[in-house]
Amino acid sequence: MAETKTAAAGGAWNLPNILTYGRVAAVPVVVALLFWPDEDWARWSALGVYVVAAITDFFDGYLARAWSQQSSLGRMLDPIADKLLVAAALLMLSADGAIAGASLWAAIVILCREILVSGLREYLAELRVSVPVTAVAKWKTTVQLVALGFLIVGPAGEKIVPGVHIVGIGMLWIAAMLTLYTGWDYMKASYQHVGGD
Repeated sequence: MAETKTAAAGGAWNLPNILTYGRVAAVPVVVALLFWPDEDWARWSALGVYVVAAITDFFDGYLARAWSQQSSLGRMLDPIADKLLVAAALLMLSADGAIAGASLWAAIVILCREILVSGLREYLAELRVSVPVTAVAKWKTTVQLVALGFLIVGPAGEKIVPGVHIVGIGMLWIAAMLTLYTGWDYMKASYQHVGGD
């Protein structure tokens, strides 16, 4: 009976899933706005959409657990939405020069780790092995999201608070270091399953 109730509550159109859909829908909006990197209104608008999308990253999981509305669709789509938002922002910021030079390596590390962990999770899911999210991984995600927010507002933010870009780049490097650590952590935790063959 409890399983039936959970399944019903975890339908495709419950609030946590709707928040996740919204985060996916926000990705092309942020990308479109960043096609005008020299326009202050576009930078601020992109930041606004990005911040709302990033906030839903916390609330969809929290509400799903609090209201017992967890679903297979939500578990599958949530990390995809996160990675789409981060990857799109990194690519657009690299294209407009907000992330350039040596800092491109930080972006590459973050993107490569996201792909690696996604592939690892998919493989382990077939073996019915779950990989729990660690506290450090949550901190990495937070630092990464904040860093991208600073870089998205970029020149528009500099006009109000000088140093916005430098803070964003610094936090991006911190996120990259945490990315390397958590990526290695996931590899260690899953080694016994991956190496079992």
